[in-house]
Amino acid sequence: MYLSNRFSISVLSRIREITEISTFLAMCGSTIMLLGGIWDSASHELRIPDTFWTVQHLTIYSGASMVACSAIAAGLVLNQHKNKKMKKGMMMILFGAILQLGGGYADYNFHEIYGIDGLVTPSHLSIETGLLLSSTGSFIMLSKSQNQVLLKMAPVSIVSVLLSLSWIGFNLVLLGGAVVLCVPVFQLFYSGCALM
Repeated sequence: MYLSNRFSISVLSRIREITEISTFLAMCGSTIMLLGGIWDSASHELRIPDTFWTVQHLTIYSGASMVACSAIAAGLVLNQHKNKKMKKGMMMILFGAILQLGGGYADYNFHEIYGIDGLVTPSHLSIETGLLLSSTGSFIMLSKSQNQVLLKMAPVSIVSVLLSLSWIGFNLVLLGGAVVLCVPVFQLFYSGCALM
């Protein structure tokens, strides 16, 4: 009992600081995931062998790990907040982290079984949906923040939301138009088009 009270007093009393850390981690993690995804796409163009343990995938999953840490921090103070929009942002980060970790595990298994994977796979769509949720959640939390340093990072958060939305939109268009749309983009995303 003493340990839980001490934890409550020392950690949970710093709701604002924990919320700011959670916002920062989710925003940075989402941005790192996007950069890793762009790097991974470029490696497809360069025909670099695609396995799960490439530097590009490690970059993506280091960003996902930051989002998971953000979700843990958000989960600690979720019930302490009175602001409904802040709670909504935290829930989006939590669900986004769950989708990213589940999709990452499925992506690992896909690579182990098939070697190369495609652009549009269930594991990638899960990761990308989680990315969209976490970047949107961090933007919502950022919009309610009063920390001036975090507010200066708003353009990064906006670009992260827009890029993650366009990434998943592009993949859904590829999924819907499969053959017709794969012909022009075959050179860049040849493995993704081959698996559809």
